[in-house]
Amino acid sequence: MTGGIASGKSLVADGFARLGVPVVDTDIVARQVVEPGAPALREIVAAFGEAVVDDTGGLDRRALREIVFSDDASRKRLESILHPVIRDETFRQAEAAVGPYVIIVVPLLFESPMKEAMDRILVVDCSEETQLKRLMSRDNESAEQARRIMATQASRKERLSIADDVIVNDRTPAVAREAITALHESYLALAHNSA
Repeated sequence: MTGGIASGKSLVADGFARLGVPVVDTDIVARQVVEPGAPALREIVAAFGEAVVDDTGGLDRRALREIVFSDDASRKRLESILHPVIRDETFRQAEAAVGPYVIIVVPLLFESPMKEAMDRILVVDCSEETQLKRLMSRDNESAEQARRIMATQASRKERLSIADDVIVNDRTPAVAREAITALHESYLALAHNSA
């Protein structure tokens, strides 16, 4: 599953989880691999300095975000550190999951070689205006910073170009839940037929 920032991926992932589907979210994995003492955190600090560490010894995400979203070379350096570690841990967790199918949430799937390993791709979609409003509200970002973050990701058109399935998340949560339930039934049938 993929979708642009603030498209509602968490709402959809939670919906599948409530139906008993194992969900491996690379955003959560990304937090796990940079916990205090983790090798990836040490490598980030070596690359970007102590300014990206908070008072508790953890990663100061806001400080790091300000660095990497204003400089392409810094963003690419961070990706080269984190992406292999996140990929390996994600696939480890997916292999360990129990169920007829697993949802793997990868926000930057269009840009990632991980897309080749997926059986189906579900895109959570919404208008760019909705993304911008949600991002500004959720993360207390300025419009300028929110646009800068959105500009670093694949376009809406690019994400939709790789979709096998789409949930439009511009409407109410109830509408999204209906779409989740319908897709769940479809995925169960697909999993049963491929078993």
